[in-house]
Amino acid sequence: MYPQIVIDINKYKQNIKYLVDRCTNRGVKVWIVTKSFCAYPDIVSHLVDCGIDGLADSRIQNLKKMKDIRVKKILLRIPMIDEAEDVVLWSDYSLNSEIDTIRALGEKAKKIGKRHRVIIMLDMGDLREGVWPDDIDDFIKEVLKVDGVEIKGFGTNLTCYGGVIPDENNLGRLTSIAQDMANKYSLDIEYISGGNSSSYYLLEDGRLPNGINNLRLGEVAILGRETAFGKKIDSLSDDTFILKAEIVEIKKKPSVPIGNIGMDAFGNKPHYEDRGIIKRAIVAIGRQDINPEGLTPLDKNIDILGASSDHTILDVTRSNINYKVGDVVEFKLDYGSLLKAMTSEYVNKVVI
Repeated sequence: MYPQIVIDINKYKQNIKYLVDRCTNRGVKVWIVTKSFCAYPDIVSHLVDCGIDGLADSRIQNLKKMKDIRVKKILLRIPMIDEAEDVVLWSDYSLNSEIDTIRALGEKAKKIGKRHRVIIMLDMGDLREGVWPDDIDDFIKEVLKVDGVEIKGFGTNLTCYGGVIPDENNLGRLTSIAQDMANKYSLDIEYISGGNSSSYYLLEDGRLPNGINNLRLGEVAILGRETAFGKKIDSLSDDTFILKAEIVEIKKKPSVPIGNIGMDAFGNKPHYEDRGIIKRAIVAIGRQDINPEGLTPLDKNIDILGASSDHTILDVTRSNINYKVGDVVEFKLDYGSLLKAMTSEYVNKVVI
């Protein structure tokens, strides 16, 4: 059934094994991020033998899916107090930046006879989550008063909100702060987590600061590119996940709508390039399931013209393929489009 995402599990595993090998040689442990494919069980079950140190996700619901998989599980999104009990039940580690939340985690952990491991997040300038470095000393003092939790590391997140590039300066400062806190308070630090796929270029360039011993890798493993500069990694596949959508209409029509142009279904006023009469194909998938701007047709002679909630419109005029209704068009996806497609219940998932 279409539309569908086809996951080549062998290519994906090869990507992960390459990354794990490169990282291990530099003393860095890898957490594979599963949120982009919603921890889909038929994918996750294949990953444990790839040498990874853990599986990381932003949603407790996804961590629950992995309860029977014997590997460390990490909650990436800083927890809600409301979900504290589930956090200690379903994750081995969680990333934290709020003392009230850590107190809630400690309380729930004590009730079930556990000690929950926390990674303290530092904001190194990207202005998403994290304790501001000037406040970290006081923050650690408060955490150490909480029963039921133990500090197992420090981490940061870069590029996801502010677009700040990881470099020797901000990650070097992270390691310095982590080591200072560990020494001052006799902390048993397991991880200094240097970020996500945007930090991977530093490892490839031999510039990852000493002390960084963990990376949380998602996009680079799936799409084969680091995310600081969008550079393709030559040894990695970029077609591990492929979207397939069926043509439901194909006709020659004008390239510019006829009539007064108002807002589209999403409140935007569209603009159109006049290409004359073109051969237009409609595939049965739309913005409810993907970001059309994040799709790249495997047929390089297809142009994506736009999309509504349920339809994506293609210009197939230049294609050497004589497309007809019922044919299937294949696309590579960027991270945002993959995330939407894997989350959508209307897109079938096929693991090969």
